[in-house]
Amino acid sequence: MRPARLADYVGQTHILGPDKPLARALAAGRIHSMILWGPPGTGKTTLARLLAAAVDIRFVQISAVMAGVKDIRAAVADAREAREVHGQGTLLFVDEVHRFNKAQQDGLLPYVEDGTLVLVGATTENPSFEVNNALLSRTRTYVLRALDQDAIRELIDRALADEHDGLGAQALSMSDTLRDQLAARADGDARRALNLLELAADIAAGRESGEARITQADLDEVLREGLRRFDKGGDYFYDQMSALHKSVRGTDPDATLYWLSRMLEAGCDPRYVARRITRMASEDIGNADPRALRLALDAWDTYERLGTPEGELAIAQAAVYMACAPKSNAVYSAFNAAWRDARERGTLEVPMHIRNAPTALMKDLGYAEGYRYAHNEADGYAAGDSYLPEELVGTRYYTPVSRGLEIKIGEKLARLRERDAAAAAERRVTRSHPDAGTTDTG
Repeated sequence: MRPARLADYVGQTHILGPDKPLARALAAGRIHSMILWGPPGTGKTTLARLLAAAVDIRFVQISAVMAGVKDIRAAVADAREAREVHGQGTLLFVDEVHRFNKAQQDGLLPYVEDGTLVLVGATTENPSFEVNNALLSRTRTYVLRALDQDAIRELIDRALADEHDGLGAQALSMSDTLRDQLAARADGDARRALNLLELAADIAAGRESGEARITQADLDEVLREGLRRFDKGGDYFYDQMSALHKSVRGTDPDATLYWLSRMLEAGCDPRYVARRITRMASEDIGNADPRALRLALDAWDTYERLGTPEGELAIAQAAVYMACAPKSNAVYSAFNAAWRDARERGTLEVPMHIRNAPTALMKDLGYAEGYRYAHNEADGYAAGDSYLPEELVGTRYYTPVSRGLEIKIGEKLARLRERDAAAAAERRVTRSHPDAGTTDTG
């Protein structure tokens, strides 16, 4: 059922529509090297074949999973011969191009540059992460999108009607309702839609009654397994986790539950989700609601004790709590700023008054001299004292937000800083007038 003409190609109008760069190049009879990036079943291989046919050049396909240096050299040699002897160009299609290592990718560069071949690489992974910059700079990246339900439905109808390459010769009937169900469950993947259709047709053909009809039961049989795209470790994995994290941060419990369900339904390890939710409790909620961290850990522990599916409810409970909790990234931002100073400001000296002084020598050298034991001070606070290196005195990393518990924390710190300011002013007066407050007995 692979289309033989560009006119029969379904989807991707955003790159093949009128006045689009790729369409203009084809209209002029030219083709350039490119990377086709998109989910499975969106027509990457088919498009590469059709592009070669549209400009009348050879189509050669290799798989980055199976091909080695020898295969690349052979493809290049054949392409050179085709150009020099027959005056014909070559389109080299590299499936899963992200699987090529750096040396293999670099090995293609000279032949892309001198026109020996047109390179079309296909990948389901983000090429900016997986493809060398040198190769990316010599190709154009086109993003292929998952097919919408209407496009999938068109392919299903075509397969059921085509008597030569499709299922038309079987004269199968399938209701519009079932066709729509299949189109929806194919999840934007044309290959998946056709594979499922073929399985359902096989079940119908094997029915003893001989009825040439795909039933609801037939379709349910092939759709029993979850069909969501997930690809742990790939773009969809991190995109969905990003969506979950941002939904929590954005205080949207409904979106939080949806993305959580998407990930768990597709097979994501609940322990991984629990770990990320625990991170959210610190990064996005922090001291605005310290209970969030405890609840995240409790949910993680509950899953370990109960397993699937009971334990997943505890993770959902924690996720919804995070989404509804007051938000603060004050500690997260403060920690990053302090870490940056610790890394970039060198080894700043520990102030003498807060150094440890376990020996007489250290005491003689001034270690711990002037240290004020906070528990012996009014309200347990040594007003005016500083604990930062001299070069950082006065630096403020932590600024509580005016949400949740951090409102109270901010108010307390403000009061303590007022006392610090008063103590500093008093010291300035004492230094300016060393006899202030004393009685002359002369």
